[in-house]
Amino acid sequence: MSQADAGPHHVISARQFDPELLDRLFRSADLMRERITSPTEPLLPGRVMATLFYEPSTRTRLSFESAMLRLGGQVVSTENARDFSSAIKGETLEDTVRIVGGYADCIVLRHPEEGAAARAAAVSPVPVINAGDGRGEHPTQALLDLYTIRAELGRLDHLHVVMVGDLANGRTVHSLVDLLSRYPGQRVTLAAPDRVRMPPEAVEQLREAGAVVVESVDLLEAVRDADVVYQTRVQTERLQEPWPEAGSDVRRFRVTPELMRALPRKAVVMHPLPRVGEIDPAVDADPRAAYFRQAGNGVPVRMALLAMVLEG
Repeated sequence: MSQADAGPHHVISARQFDPELLDRLFRSADLMRERITSPTEPLLPGRVMATLFYEPSTRTRLSFESAMLRLGGQVVSTENARDFSSAIKGETLEDTVRIVGGYADCIVLRHPEEGAAARAAAVSPVPVINAGDGRGEHPTQALLDLYTIRAELGRLDHLHVVMVGDLANGRTVHSLVDLLSRYPGQRVTLAAPDRVRMPPEAVEQLREAGAVVVESVDLLEAVRDADVVYQTRVQTERLQEPWPEAGSDVRRFRVTPELMRALPRKAVVMHPLPRVGEIDPAVDADPRAAYFRQAGNGVPVRMALLAMVLEG
Protein backbone atom coordinates (compact mmCIF):
# COMPACT_ATOMS: atom_id res chain seq x y z
CA MET A 1 0.00 0.00 0.00
CA SER A 2 1.31 3.42 -0.91
CA GLN A 3 2.57 5.48 2.00
CA ALA A 4 2.10 8.79 0.22
CA ASP A 5 -0.85 9.80 2.36
CA ALA A 6 -0.75 7.56 5.43
CA GLY A 7 1.27 5.03 7.34
CA PRO A 8 1.85 1.57 5.93
CA HIS A 9 -1.25 0.02 7.49
CA HIS A 10 -3.71 2.91 7.67
CA VAL A 11 -6.42 3.31 5.00
CA ILE A 12 -7.14 7.04 4.87
CA SER A 13 -7.54 7.95 1.19
CA ALA A 14 -8.31 6.40 -2.17
CA ARG A 15 -5.03 7.93 -3.31
CA GLN A 16 -3.22 5.07 -1.54
CA PHE A 17 -4.46 2.52 -4.10
CA ASP A 18 -2.83 1.98 -7.48
CA PRO A 19 -4.15 -0.47 -10.10
CA GLU A 20 -1.79 -3.23 -8.98
CA LEU A 21 -2.95 -3.00 -5.38
CA LEU A 22 -6.59 -2.73 -6.46
CA ASP A 23 -6.25 -5.89 -8.54
CA ARG A 24 -4.74 -7.72 -5.60
CA LEU A 25 -7.53 -6.53 -3.29
CA PHE A 26 -10.29 -7.46 -5.75
CA ARG A 27 -8.88 -10.92 -6.38
CA SER A 28 -8.84 -11.41 -2.63
CA ALA A 29 -12.45 -10.16 -2.44
CA ASP A 30 -13.43 -12.80 -5.02
CA LEU A 31 -11.99 -15.45 -2.70
CA MET A 32 -13.77 -13.90 0.26
CA ARG A 33 -17.10 -14.30 -1.54
CA GLU A 34 -16.40 -18.01 -1.71
CA ARG A 35 -15.46 -18.00 1.98
CA ILE A 36 -18.85 -16.49 2.83
CA THR A 37 -20.75 -19.32 1.14
CA SER A 38 -18.29 -22.06 2.14
CA PRO A 39 -16.64 -21.08 5.43
CA THR A 40 -13.16 -22.45 6.11
CA GLU A 41 -10.54 -21.89 8.81
CA PRO A 42 -10.73 -18.34 10.24
CA LEU A 43 -8.15 -15.90 8.92
CA LEU A 44 -8.12 -13.46 11.83
CA PRO A 45 -8.80 -15.50 14.98
CA GLY A 46 -8.33 -13.55 18.18
CA ARG A 47 -8.10 -10.18 16.39
CA VAL A 48 -10.36 -7.36 17.60
CA MET A 49 -11.73 -4.52 15.46
CA ALA A 50 -13.18 -1.35 17.03
CA THR A 51 -15.82 0.56 15.08
CA LEU A 52 -15.79 4.14 16.29
CA PHE A 53 -18.62 6.02 14.58
CA TYR A 54 -19.35 9.67 15.36
CA GLU A 55 -22.03 9.77 12.65
CA PRO A 56 -24.95 7.42 11.90
CA SER A 57 -24.27 4.44 9.67
CA THR A 58 -26.01 1.22 8.70
CA ARG A 59 -24.25 -0.31 5.71
CA THR A 60 -20.67 0.72 6.48
CA ARG A 61 -20.65 -0.18 10.16
CA LEU A 62 -22.58 -3.44 9.83
CA SER A 63 -20.66 -4.61 6.77
CA PHE A 64 -17.34 -3.96 8.52
CA GLU A 65 -18.55 -5.81 11.59
CA SER A 66 -19.92 -8.68 9.50
CA ALA A 67 -16.62 -8.84 7.60
CA MET A 68 -14.58 -9.10 10.80
CA LEU A 69 -16.85 -11.76 12.27
CA ARG A 70 -16.71 -13.81 9.08
CA LEU A 71 -12.91 -13.66 9.26
CA GLY A 72 -13.05 -15.16 12.76
CA GLY A 73 -12.28 -11.93 14.58
CA GLN A 74 -14.24 -10.00 17.17
CA VAL A 75 -15.82 -6.55 17.30
CA VAL A 76 -16.17 -3.81 19.91
CA SER A 77 -18.40 -0.98 18.78
CA THR A 78 -19.96 2.37 19.51
CA GLU A 79 -22.59 3.47 17.02
CA ASN A 80 -22.93 7.10 18.10
CA ALA A 81 -19.62 8.07 19.64
CA ARG A 82 -20.49 11.76 19.56
CA ASP A 83 -23.14 11.16 22.25
CA PHE A 84 -22.12 7.84 23.79
CA SER A 85 -18.38 8.18 24.33
CA SER A 86 -16.15 10.46 26.35
CA ALA A 87 -16.39 12.95 23.49
CA ILE A 88 -19.50 14.28 25.21
CA LYS A 89 -17.24 15.09 28.19
CA GLY A 90 -14.85 16.98 25.97
CA GLU A 91 -12.27 14.29 25.21
CA THR A 92 -10.40 14.93 21.96
CA LEU A 93 -10.51 12.56 19.05
CA GLU A 94 -6.77 12.00 19.42
CA ASP A 95 -7.09 10.90 23.05
CA THR A 96 -10.03 8.63 22.25
CA VAL A 97 -8.07 6.96 19.47
CA ARG A 98 -5.04 6.46 21.71
CA ILE A 99 -7.26 4.73 24.28
CA VAL A 100 -9.29 2.60 21.84
CA GLY A 101 -6.06 1.59 20.11
CA GLY A 102 -5.11 -0.15 23.33
CA TYR A 103 -8.29 -2.25 23.19
CA ALA A 104 -8.30 -3.35 19.55
CA ASP A 105 -6.05 -4.37 16.66
CA CYS A 106 -7.57 -1.83 14.26
CA ILE A 107 -10.00 1.09 14.37
CA VAL A 108 -12.69 1.81 11.77
CA LEU A 109 -13.52 5.50 12.16
CA ARG A 110 -16.36 7.67 10.87
CA HIS A 111 -16.28 11.32 11.83
CA PRO A 112 -18.08 14.49 10.68
CA GLU A 113 -14.88 16.52 10.30
CA GLU A 114 -12.88 16.38 7.08
CA GLY A 115 -9.34 15.25 7.87
CA ALA A 116 -10.32 13.46 11.09
CA ALA A 117 -9.09 10.08 9.86
CA ALA A 118 -5.63 11.46 9.14
CA ARG A 119 -5.55 13.06 12.59
CA ALA A 120 -6.46 9.74 14.15
CA ALA A 121 -3.85 7.86 12.15
CA ALA A 122 -1.16 10.27 13.30
CA VAL A 123 -1.56 9.15 16.94
CA SER A 124 -3.04 5.65 16.70
CA PRO A 125 -0.98 2.67 17.86
CA VAL A 126 -3.01 0.43 15.49
CA PRO A 127 -4.22 0.76 11.88
CA VAL A 128 -7.01 3.27 11.26
CA ILE A 129 -9.49 2.75 8.42
CA ASN A 130 -11.38 5.81 7.22
CA ALA A 131 -15.11 5.03 7.08
CA GLY A 132 -15.97 8.59 6.02
CA ASP A 133 -14.66 11.95 7.22
CA GLY A 134 -17.13 14.77 6.65
CA ARG A 135 -17.12 16.04 3.06
CA GLY A 136 -13.69 14.50 2.52
CA GLU A 137 -13.44 10.87 1.47
CA HIS A 138 -15.00 7.46 1.93
CA PRO A 139 -12.28 5.23 0.45
CA THR A 140 -13.74 1.85 1.36
CA GLN A 141 -17.06 2.76 -0.28
CA ALA A 142 -15.14 3.68 -3.43
CA LEU A 143 -13.33 0.34 -3.28
CA LEU A 144 -16.59 -1.61 -3.19
CA ASP A 145 -18.02 0.68 -5.90
CA LEU A 146 -15.09 -0.07 -8.19
CA TYR A 147 -15.34 -3.78 -7.35
CA THR A 148 -19.03 -3.66 -8.28
CA ILE A 149 -18.26 -2.06 -11.66
CA ARG A 150 -15.67 -4.77 -12.29
CA ALA A 151 -18.14 -7.51 -11.31
CA GLU A 152 -21.01 -6.07 -13.36
CA LEU A 153 -19.19 -4.93 -16.49
CA GLY A 154 -15.99 -6.97 -16.49
CA ARG A 155 -13.64 -3.99 -16.89
CA LEU A 156 -12.49 -0.79 -15.23
CA ASP A 157 -11.15 1.13 -18.23
CA HIS A 158 -12.81 2.95 -21.14
CA LEU A 159 -16.00 3.57 -19.20
CA HIS A 160 -18.62 6.26 -19.54
CA VAL A 161 -19.67 7.05 -15.96
CA VAL A 162 -22.50 9.50 -15.32
CA MET A 163 -22.30 10.89 -11.78
CA VAL A 164 -25.56 12.37 -10.58
CA GLY A 165 -26.81 14.35 -7.60
CA ASP A 166 -24.87 15.98 -4.79
CA LEU A 167 -21.35 15.94 -6.18
CA ALA A 168 -20.11 18.73 -3.89
CA ASN A 169 -20.76 17.06 -0.55
CA GLY A 170 -20.90 13.39 -1.56
CA ARG A 171 -17.63 11.99 -0.24
CA THR A 172 -18.21 8.70 -2.06
CA VAL A 173 -17.91 10.37 -5.47
CA HIS A 174 -14.75 12.19 -4.39
CA SER A 175 -13.05 8.89 -3.62
CA LEU A 176 -14.50 7.13 -6.67
CA VAL A 177 -13.22 9.87 -9.00
CA ASP A 178 -9.73 9.23 -7.64
CA LEU A 179 -9.91 5.49 -8.32
CA LEU A 180 -11.47 5.88 -11.78
CA SER A 181 -8.67 8.24 -12.77
CA ARG A 182 -6.21 5.35 -12.37
CA TYR A 183 -7.56 3.68 -15.53
CA PRO A 184 -7.32 4.83 -19.17
CA GLY A 185 -10.03 5.91 -21.53
CA GLN A 186 -12.50 7.23 -18.98
CA ARG A 187 -15.35 9.54 -19.86
CA VAL A 188 -17.21 11.17 -16.98
CA THR A 189 -20.42 13.16 -17.23
CA LEU A 190 -21.31 15.25 -14.18
CA ALA A 191 -25.02 15.91 -13.78
CA ALA A 192 -25.85 18.01 -10.72
CA PRO A 193 -27.76 21.12 -9.68
CA ASP A 194 -25.56 24.24 -9.70
CA ARG A 195 -25.65 24.37 -5.90
CA VAL A 196 -23.89 20.99 -5.53
CA ARG A 197 -21.56 20.66 -8.54
CA MET A 198 -18.36 18.61 -8.38
CA PRO A 199 -15.44 20.53 -6.79
CA PRO A 200 -13.11 21.98 -9.44
CA GLU A 201 -10.09 20.14 -8.06
CA ALA A 202 -11.81 16.77 -8.61
CA VAL A 203 -12.68 17.74 -12.19
CA GLU A 204 -9.10 18.82 -12.79
CA GLN A 205 -7.78 15.54 -11.37
CA LEU A 206 -9.82 13.58 -13.89
CA ARG A 207 -8.71 15.74 -16.79
CA GLU A 208 -5.06 15.56 -15.77
CA ALA A 209 -5.40 11.77 -15.81
CA GLY A 210 -6.64 11.94 -19.41
CA ALA A 211 -10.37 11.53 -18.79
CA VAL A 212 -12.92 13.41 -20.85
CA VAL A 213 -15.14 15.35 -18.45
CA VAL A 214 -18.34 17.17 -19.34
CA GLU A 215 -21.09 18.73 -17.25
CA SER A 216 -24.69 18.28 -18.26
CA VAL A 217 -28.12 19.39 -17.11
CA ASP A 218 -29.88 16.94 -19.45
CA LEU A 219 -29.69 13.63 -17.60
CA LEU A 220 -31.89 11.79 -20.09
CA GLU A 221 -29.52 12.61 -22.92
CA ALA A 222 -26.41 11.96 -20.83
CA VAL A 223 -27.30 8.35 -20.04
CA ARG A 224 -27.98 7.24 -23.62
CA ASP A 225 -24.49 5.77 -24.02
CA ALA A 226 -23.56 5.38 -20.34
CA ASP A 227 -21.96 2.31 -18.82
CA VAL A 228 -22.59 3.39 -15.22
CA VAL A 229 -25.06 5.82 -13.70
CA TYR A 230 -23.85 6.64 -10.20
CA GLN A 231 -26.66 8.38 -8.33
CA THR A 232 -26.23 10.13 -4.96
CA ARG A 233 -28.55 11.75 -2.43
CA VAL A 234 -28.39 15.38 -1.35
CA GLN A 235 -26.28 15.56 1.81
CA THR A 236 -28.66 17.88 3.66
CA GLU A 237 -26.64 17.50 6.85
CA ARG A 238 -23.63 19.12 5.13
CA LEU A 239 -25.30 22.05 3.42
CA GLN A 240 -23.84 25.31 4.68
CA GLU A 241 -26.87 27.47 3.84
CA PRO A 242 -30.62 26.90 3.30
CA TRP A 243 -31.57 25.57 -0.15
CA PRO A 244 -35.30 26.26 -0.61
CA GLU A 245 -35.23 25.13 -4.25
CA ALA A 246 -33.65 21.77 -3.42
CA GLY A 247 -36.75 19.71 -4.15
CA SER A 248 -37.34 21.04 -7.65
CA ASP A 249 -33.61 21.14 -8.46
CA VAL A 250 -33.06 17.51 -7.46
CA ARG A 251 -36.14 16.21 -9.28
CA ARG A 252 -34.48 17.15 -12.58
CA PHE A 253 -31.78 14.58 -11.82
CA ARG A 254 -33.93 11.65 -10.68
CA VAL A 255 -33.63 8.07 -11.96
CA THR A 256 -37.07 7.08 -13.25
CA PRO A 257 -38.56 4.34 -15.46
CA GLU A 258 -38.43 6.84 -18.33
CA LEU A 259 -34.70 7.32 -17.83
CA MET A 260 -34.19 3.55 -17.67
CA ARG A 261 -35.77 3.24 -21.12
CA ALA A 262 -33.02 5.51 -22.45
CA LEU A 263 -30.23 3.65 -20.65
CA PRO A 264 -28.27 1.04 -22.65
CA ARG A 265 -29.17 -2.58 -22.02
CA LYS A 266 -25.76 -3.47 -20.53
CA ALA A 267 -25.41 -0.42 -18.28
CA VAL A 268 -25.87 -0.41 -14.50
CA VAL A 269 -27.33 2.02 -11.99
CA MET A 270 -25.46 2.38 -8.71
CA HIS A 271 -26.04 4.31 -5.47
CA PRO A 272 -24.04 4.27 -2.21
CA LEU A 273 -27.34 4.45 -0.29
CA PRO A 274 -29.39 5.44 1.59
CA ARG A 275 -31.66 6.87 -1.08
CA VAL A 276 -34.24 9.51 -0.25
CA GLY A 277 -36.32 9.74 -3.41
CA GLU A 278 -33.66 10.21 -6.11
CA ILE A 279 -34.33 6.71 -7.51
CA ASP A 280 -37.93 5.72 -8.18
CA PRO A 281 -38.63 2.38 -6.40
CA ALA A 282 -40.18 1.17 -9.65
CA VAL A 283 -36.61 0.93 -10.98
CA ASP A 284 -35.66 -1.71 -8.37
CA ALA A 285 -36.99 -4.62 -10.42
CA ASP A 286 -34.82 -3.70 -13.43
CA PRO A 287 -31.79 -6.05 -13.67
CA ARG A 288 -29.62 -3.01 -14.37
CA ALA A 289 -30.39 -1.68 -10.86
CA ALA A 290 -27.17 -2.77 -9.16
CA TYR A 291 -27.34 -0.76 -5.93
CA PHE A 292 -28.43 -3.60 -3.64
CA ARG A 293 -25.82 -5.92 -5.16
CA GLN A 294 -23.38 -3.05 -4.68
CA ALA A 295 -24.20 -2.84 -0.97
CA GLY A 296 -23.77 -6.60 -0.62
CA ASN A 297 -20.27 -6.33 -2.08
CA GLY A 298 -19.25 -4.34 0.98
CA VAL A 299 -18.70 -7.49 3.02
CA PRO A 300 -16.23 -9.38 0.77
CA VAL A 301 -14.35 -6.18 -0.12
CA ARG A 302 -14.01 -5.20 3.53
CA MET A 303 -13.03 -8.75 4.44
CA ALA A 304 -10.22 -8.52 1.88
CA LEU A 305 -9.21 -5.08 3.16
CA LEU A 306 -9.11 -6.17 6.81
CA ALA A 307 -7.04 -9.21 5.91
CA MET A 308 -4.65 -6.99 3.94
CA VAL A 309 -4.34 -4.42 6.74
CA LEU A 310 -3.93 -6.91 9.58
CA GLU A 311 -2.02 -9.69 7.85
CA GLY A 312 -0.21 -7.87 5.04
